[in-house]
Amino acid sequence: MMEDSTPQAPPAVSPWSIVLVDEVRMELPSNSPVVILREQDAPWRELRIPVGMTEGNYIAYGMKKIDTPSPLVYDLFLDILERHQVSIEAARIVGVKGKLFIAELDTMGPKGRQVVQCRPSDAIALAVRTKMPIPVLVAEWVFATVYHAGA
Repeated sequence: MMEDSTPQAPPAVSPWSIVLVDEVRMELPSNSPVVILREQDAPWRELRIPVGMTEGNYIAYGMKKIDTPSPLVYDLFLDILERHQVSIEAARIVGVKGKLFIAELDTMGPKGRQVVQCRPSDAIALAVRTKMPIPVLVAEWVFATVYHAGA
């Protein structure tokens, strides 16, 4: 039997990595929490994103599904989106400038697909509070930049 000697293209590398919102941690001596995103698949890199104290609390509450006496601002925002038939399709970390990360929300609604820039903390807080899980993605070049810089 003759083997096919046709050259095979290497597997395509995705420009995105799916990450899990692993934890919110206080890393001393900093006064601000850090959200740790960990890749879902190998090589299991992690990204540490500093956030404000309030945003860190909102993310932690969402991760632990802690009920509050009244809706938090992210719950209110998700309720408004739902009532206007807008869904969040993905939360993405799309850039990094020094220690500042840049994010966006990919949304779908009556006017079609819209991409909205936002802070990573807002994207993550919304992602952990949705009824249906939405993917949190990190651009491959963000990981490459962070790991090259040794951050």
